[in-house]
This record gives sequence, structure tokens and C-alpha cells, in this order.
Amino acid sequence: MDYIEILQEMLRYIDANVMEKLSVEKLANRAGFSPYHFCRMFHREVGYSIMEYVRNRRLAYAASELASGRRIVDIAVDYGFETHSGFSKAFRRYFRCPPEVYRMHAPSNIPKPPILQKTKQYVTGGIVMEPKTLKREAVKLAGFALKTRTKDGENKREIPQFWREYLTDGRAKKLHGEPFLKSHAEYGACFPKNSEDGEFVYVVGVEVKEGYDVPDGYHVCTLPGALYAVFTTPPVDEANFPPSIQGVWNYIYSEWFPNSGYEFDGNGIDFELYDERCMTGKVCDIYIPVV
Repeated sequence: MDYIEILQEMLRYIDANVMEKLSVEKLANRAGFSPYHFCRMFHREVGYSIMEYVRNRRLAYAASELASGRRIVDIAVDYGFETHSGFSKAFRRYFRCPPEVYRMHAPSNIPKPPILQKTKQYVTGGIVMEPKTLKREAVKLAGFALKTRTKDGENKREIPQFWREYLTDGRAKKLHGEPFLKSHAEYGACFPKNSEDGEFVYVVGVEVKEGYDVPDGYHVCTLPGALYAVFTTPPVDEANFPPSIQGVWNYIYSEWFPNSGYEFDGNGIDFELYDERCMTGKVCDIYIPVV
């Protein structure tokens, strides 16, 4: 077994024992090297120090559990963080956004360790989706709201169903016939409530013309002005549109944020924008407020 195979086995061992107490000495001894030689070799091939890698793997596993609806502090303790605040700081440094925001779009798949034998060929792990950045002023929306939560993936089931009902039960037709309508582009926005079970309000709405009153029966809210990173989903057919959107959300929070140099702007709201392109090519833009 060469040293690359030994390191790959160590990565598997770390994953298998990610919730256990791990140390440089324990890992080096298992690999059969001195701590000094093991640390140098590990950093050269993996790109992180050993304990930095262990911490990042714990954060990645914790991130995969956020969609379950478990209390964040319980997840933090399971993965070796003594306090909610300590976990949140480490999480934000790595994922560039707070766990309360991440779990609204959290992928529930268990993350895989890198394959060192393919490191030289590894570039992105998937389709390169470079966002554009732009500033937008505050936008007043009117539409309909769904209260949902991330627990047990409820939001990933309820939001597509909410859209289906909105588009077929007459609400969309009524909304798009209102005099306050500024354009027919539709927004899907997530307003977090910072509750322990990941509760948030998802709003489907349209932009309101300045100076127009919105009659009763509509949910009215404001998207604050911010700098946004804007991602465009790849064109797909109608059946694959919801999975495509979710796939881009997963990419943003799992891959793009940790390597982007940006952080989530906690004063902003992330949202989807469906314009005329959605009618012809089944694409939408996803706006992430960043700093």
C-alpha cells in the first residue's frame, strides 16, 4: 500500500469515526507514521492540516443533518462543539452563512471525502456555475405565503405542492390580473423565523407598482436592497424543473459558498425569480444576498 492509499484509508477512517475523539497522535499512529511526517504528508496531499480537515468533515456532516429539524445545539454537541455559538462561528467560517439560513436549503446527502487518486484531475466536482453579482433596491411584493419548516424535509415537499396549487386553483390568474402588478415575473422568497425546528415563511409573489394599494387577501412583504450573487438554473423540461432548482441550491450552499470568498448577508433574503424564460426554457434565477 503506497502513501496515497494510506491517506485515503485515513480519510475513510475519519469519516467512520467523525463523532469520536480524534487527535494527531492517534491518527498518525494508526497510519504508521510519526506525527511530524504524517502532518506534512497529509497537508501536502489533502490541502488542510489534519485537525482542520477533521473539523471541516464534522461541519459537513452536521450540515447534512440540519434538514432533519433537530435542534442546532444538539447537532453541534454531537459533532464535538461545546456551544451553539462556537458551532455557529465555525459553521459560518466554513460555509459562509449561518446554519439557520443553510438548513432552509440544506442537502441531506452525506458528504463524501475527496478521492486523492483523482485530485490532480478534480476541478469543480460538477458543472461550473459562476454567478453574476449585482445590486438591487428594495422590492415590495404581494402574493401568498406558506409557513413551512425544514424538519424531516417538509419544505422540500410542501413548497413544490404550494406552487402547483397556486398555479391551478385560480390564485395565480387573479394575482396577475391586479392593477398593482408591476410585471409578471414571480418571486419565491424565503423569510426565516429563527425557530429551533427551522420554521420559515415561503412567499410566492409579484412586484407591486409604487403608489398602489394592495387589497386584503394578499400577503405583503419587502425584499430588502442588497448585493446579490445570481445563479441561473440549467434549462430542463417541466418534470425536472423542481429537482434542477434544488440541485442549484445544494451547489450554492455545499460547494460555492465555502470557496467563493463571499458570506451570506444576514440582513438580506434569498429568493428565486421566475421571468418569461421560465415559460419557454424552464429556467430561473436564484438570488443570494452576499457581502
